[in-house]
Amino acid sequence: MEFDLTLDDLAAYRYDEPEPADFDEFWRRTLDEAGRIPVAAEFVAHDALLRTVETHDVTFAGYGGDPIKGWLILPAHRSGPLPAIVEYIGYGGGRGEPIEWLAYASAGYAHFVMDTRGQGSTWRTGDTADPGASGPAVPGYVTRGILDPHDYYYRRLYVDAYRAVEAAAAHPDVDATRIAVTGRSQGGALSVAVAGLRADIAAAIPHVPFLSAFKQATRITDANPYAEIVRWCATHRTKAAQAFATLAYFDGTSFARRATCRGSFSVALMDPICPPSTVYAAHNVWSGPHDITVWPYNDHDGGGVEDELRTIRVLRELFD
Repeated sequence: MEFDLTLDDLAAYRYDEPEPADFDEFWRRTLDEAGRIPVAAEFVAHDALLRTVETHDVTFAGYGGDPIKGWLILPAHRSGPLPAIVEYIGYGGGRGEPIEWLAYASAGYAHFVMDTRGQGSTWRTGDTADPGASGPAVPGYVTRGILDPHDYYYRRLYVDAYRAVEAAAAHPDVDATRIAVTGRSQGGALSVAVAGLRADIAAAIPHVPFLSAFKQATRITDANPYAEIVRWCATHRTKAAQAFATLAYFDGTSFARRATCRGSFSVALMDPICPPSTVYAAHNVWSGPHDITVWPYNDHDGGGVEDELRTIRVLRELFD
């Protein structure tokens, strides 16, 4: 059932929690530190048993130089460097196998799929470790290192996502001037963050994105992953304010305010995992041209395959 604001109220919604005064400085320092280490993307031909695409097993240096895996999937028949879509993965998932990622290469684009550090054992396999430090956390990822933004899990993951664009651009068959980012849920959140941190991408196409309007989310849903934050705060009663102070550095609304490329969102009005108001919180403050596709009767599946088709339509508008 619909449990959040009405559609009219969603269209006008503003998340009114202040962002950290040093938000920009925090991310400038983080990216400057990361930039001292070359991305050093390596592409190794991979036999995926597929004749219509060419697949490369990718390794690049993410946060702290940690090796991050990925796939680069190219149409087998192509001429010249291609526009590219960099895709990030939903909560708990990993890069899996190339056969699971055929849509965008089949539509004629280079498709870079970034593996997610420390994840990939829930619903799709992953191949990337997370050697970063972490304090007390509940099962899952969203409370790892939550007492300090420098130690927080998503600092590492956002930097990985930022550098994945550079890794994709390093391949000679990718046109570095024509790259968009996308993802579903956690992957959508990463695409929003990258759009706010980079000025060289053409579009972000987040589907039912996670990691926006944290306090709003924890007030209105008891579904994971936001419920992980609630359980952590219920146990660490005296440290809840400190936890939310950390989360404020990773809130999608702040990145959306800084995003100047096109933003093309989707939202599901019956989604308890990424409640509609948290999606609109980012959409409504997007600084570049933006639009949102509403799925009134869907849960966290959002538009399903229709979201993939929507992504291809956006890529055609941008690059064809």
